[in-house]
Amino acid sequence: MRLVTFNILNGRHPADDHVDVDAFAAAVRSLDADVLALQEVDRNQPRSGHADLTAVAAEAMGATDSRFVAALSGSPGATWVAATGEEQPDAAAYGIALLSRRPVRAWQIIRLPVLRTRVPMKFRDSLLPTLVQDEPRVAVAADVETGGATGSGVITVANTHLSFVPWWNGRQLRSLVSSLDTSQRPLVVVGDLNMDGERAVRTTRMRALAAHPTFPSHAPGEQLDHVLADGDVSVRATEAREMALSDHRALVVDLVL
Repeated sequence: MRLVTFNILNGRHPADDHVDVDAFAAAVRSLDADVLALQEVDRNQPRSGHADLTAVAAEAMGATDSRFVAALSGSPGATWVAATGEEQPDAAAYGIALLSRRPVRAWQIIRLPVLRTRVPMKFRDSLLPTLVQDEPRVAVAADVETGGATGSGVITVANTHLSFVPWWNGRQLRSLVSSLDTSQRPLVVVGDLNMDGERAVRTTRMRALAAHPTFPSHAPGEQLDHVLADGDVSVRATEAREMALSDHRALVVDLVL
């Protein structure tokens, strides 16, 4: 089973605000993923041509099951509020998506702790800290059939995009793992965790299945994107693949279940 996590930057290249939906579809197709976890996904946004990027990705990879989960509803610069899960299917939104070419037995949506106050953050190009407001964060988990002789195997895959605030994303990750305590094993947590691999492993007490720098894409110096496992799963091959879009590389893991 090929598992891929990819922060798509709304389907655009960092040097270009234009979203080429056909190029995005081609990028997804080239990954040949059985299970694909996407972050920074637009739905019906002007900046991405009002496309439903989850639907585009599903068609490109031949997914039989998929879920888009909105973190924010509305459009940047206009109405931009925390999503509730009650939005209309075609409402403008931004969030994460999980797609599978294999049947999914069950889905779970998890809304993570929200940082409700502005916090000071020090950025590389600034001498003084800047007060910033984080956005709501969500996760989506799927019980995916693994096939095999009996056709009865299941792996739980959970996708998320955590806060960029260092002390807060650890709390969110612990909350996510706790919410998945009763999920079937093996369990794989994937996504843009906005932390390094050592901290991700320490926080979750899970093992890392891939160790490659993924950000920034053109000259990666740090790993923000991770695939973490609990349970009986091994790895055949891994890579951090540079794509024609995004400021992240796609983290590709070929699993042996």
